[in-house]
Formats: sequence, structure tokens, C-alpha cells
Amino acid sequence: MIPATFDYFRPQTLDEALGLLTNHEDAKVLAGGHSLIPAMKLRLAQPKTVIDIGRVADLSYVREEGSRIVIGALATHYQIGSSMLLRDKCPLLSEVAPQIGDVQVRNKGTIGGSLVHADPASDWPAAILALDAELTIAGANGRRTVRAADFFVEMMQTAVQSNEILCEIRVPTTAKSVAYVKSAQKASGFAIAGVATVVDKAMRTAAIGISGVAAKPYRAAAVERALGGNALTMDTVATAAAKAAQGVDPLGDIHASAEFRAHLAQVNTRRALELALGRA
Repeated sequence: MIPATFDYFRPQTLDEALGLLTNHEDAKVLAGGHSLIPAMKLRLAQPKTVIDIGRVADLSYVREEGSRIVIGALATHYQIGSSMLLRDKCPLLSEVAPQIGDVQVRNKGTIGGSLVHADPASDWPAAILALDAELTIAGANGRRTVRAADFFVEMMQTAVQSNEILCEIRVPTTAKSVAYVKSAQKASGFAIAGVATVVDKAMRTAAIGISGVAAKPYRAAAVERALGGNALTMDTVATAAAKAAQGVDPLGDIHASAEFRAHLAQVNTRRALELALGRA
């Protein structure tokens, strides 16, 4: 199908983009284009204005600032996956990136666009939650910071308002004891159940983010509580992983029933924890 008629702007700076958002009603921000353009072609989205921020150069970077790695919202999946800084200091992101889509998607798709689109089956949210990342959102009144736990609101809805733009993601440096395990849809690579974990074996704790299972990504709090303070052994991991879908309402569709998604959440949580522990 052909999209409905719309006005198109291509700002060169973030301030220019925010100004356009303020002055145009029913506007959508275009980053890599892999989410918005298909929706427009199917007329699931019919914005009157499209603001293409793909040329805003100062939103595409990966750099270290103190104990954190800061990533511009326009950093591509490939850019993140190939970053030696991330491989060394935040390897979970390097592990997730190559599992997203295909080569074309990874070369054009952006982490910011994926996070704001908030597709329940996308990969980045699980990692962002497990890392307890901070997300910086720019608006007409300045910038504000939102924790990952508060960023995802509902299915395909985030804390970013219609007149705001996600501009930066801040993640902590971590050890190598991380893992991302997912069961994917065969055609698209989207997660049916994707589990990201960061393990601190010395402190006997783990942070676990899950996507693809429920309407929005979530921290597997019941698993984390079950592991907290206990020796991280195969037995304790297996017992805790059984709680991976506790407190959530799993989705059911043509790819997997709700019951099967809950089962995959448990299996992949156990696998991810075991893999991370093996790297500790």
C-alpha cells in the first residue's frame, strides 16, 4: 500500500527537530524507519507530518563517561554491535545487537527508534531493563531522565511524549557475566521470549529483563527475589527461573500461545542465567 499524504521535514539539529514537533500537530519522528514506514504503508499510522532526524549527527555516538557508557539514540544496531568499547565494558549490548533482524535492519535501524516504538517483541528493552539503564528525553522545556523501569508504559507506549525526542541511553559498565537468550520468530527474528541477564556472582544477585512475553517488557522481579542472597547454583537457578512469568499476562498469537510463551520465559531465563554464570 501507499502511505497517506504527509509533510516531510529533515532537520539538521535536535533543537530544530524539537521546534518542528512543537509547531506541528500529529507529527511523527522518523529515525531508522523500520517501524514507522511499514506502519504508514499499511495505514496503521497516518501522521500529517514526518520529522526525519536521521541527519542529526550529534545523536549518533557510543562513548564512555565515568562509570557509564552513553549511547546516542541514533546509534545503529550495527554500530553498537561492532563497538569495541561496548564489547569490553558493556558486553550485553554487543551480544543483543547481532540478534536483531537482518543485515539491512542492523545497518539502518537505531536503538532509540526501537526503544520508543516499544514493540513487545523487540530485543533492546530486555537488555535496557537488565542493565537498569537511564534514558534521556529532550523536550521544549529541556531534558529529563527516566529509568528503564519507568520507560515502558503499555504495549507500544513509552514515557516519551508526543513533543519529545529520546536522545541518549546511559548504561553502566559491567563484568562479562551477562547473557541474552531468545526464542525468535523464524521470518522476522522478533523475540517470542527474549531474556537478558546481568549476574553478580559475588553479591549473589541477578538482574533479568524479559521481552516478547507480555504486552510490555518487564524485570523478572520474582526470579530476582528468589535468587537474592542465595548461592547461584544450577539448582537455585532452575527453581528461581520457574517464576519468570509470575505476575504477568503472557501474550498469545499465531507464533505462540500464552502458555508456551510462559514456558519459554522460564526455559530461556534458566539458560541465560546458566550462560552468564559460566562466564563469571
